[in-house]
Amino acid sequence: MKLAIVTDSTCDLHADELARLDVRSVPLYVNFKGTTYRDWVDITPKDIVEGVKAGADLPTTSQPSPQDFEEAYKAAVEAGADHILVITISSEFSGTFQSANIAKESSSVPVTTYDSRAASMGIGSLVRIAAELRDEGAEIDAIVAELDRVRATLLVLFSVDTLDFLLKGGRVTRASALLGGLLNIKPIITVTDGKIVPFGKVRGTKKAIAELVTQFAAHAERHEGTMVVDFLHCQDREAAERLKQAMASAGVPFTSGDTYEIGAVIAAHVGPGTFGAYVYVR
Repeated sequence: MKLAIVTDSTCDLHADELARLDVRSVPLYVNFKGTTYRDWVDITPKDIVEGVKAGADLPTTSQPSPQDFEEAYKAAVEAGADHILVITISSEFSGTFQSANIAKESSSVPVTTYDSRAASMGIGSLVRIAAELRDEGAEIDAIVAELDRVRATLLVLFSVDTLDFLLKGGRVTRASALLGGLLNIKPIITVTDGKIVPFGKVRGTKKAIAELVTQFAAHAERHEGTMVVDFLHCQDREAAERLKQAMASAGVPFTSGDTYEIGAVIAAHVGPGTFGAYVYVR
């Protein structure tokens, strides 16, 4: 079996890493300031953050069409694939998974679609694991079984630096944003059952880092194996590195994947200064 792997742009893997893994990425679309852009191709998180700060309305987003996936499948088949594995953003966030499924009907080879129930490096981690197992010669059923096991250990926690972007997106009230700014409140957010939900809130960045370290340490204790951490940020790599250093200083056992910037879609809602991590256990 020659297995091709396809994902979408919200995996946040760098272009060179996707090329090294031999994984195709289908971009989502970002509609901003009257123009439609391809996520990570024509637009970056910096473009979104600077545009919104300058007064532009928050962007809207749209999923890839079934035709976009059909083209990716066709390219994979032309490259010799006889089976395709597609790993997408959570179906709770986007219709991308649905588009990938619709496109299966026109594929000339079997297509297995997989709902990551995650975003950003939650997807990226699963893509890396699938590519690793494919290259080791694993069959599709074994790969999916391992993805299921790893997905059950995924945890993401991140803190936002300002409530202004959440206010613009209607996710907090004006009063909450004002109070949060006055009191230096830092909300902590997670993903549960494929949905973004609040996890808690603390006062100040130092306490936010301390809380993330505590929660990731507890997660490591709940699961046997090695915890792998991918650090995330929005226009603030230094904050992600501070979290990494704090985890190491606290003696939390982990292996670091890398540090990644979250994509334009989430960046539009959480704003610059956001930082956190996606972890899983192997």
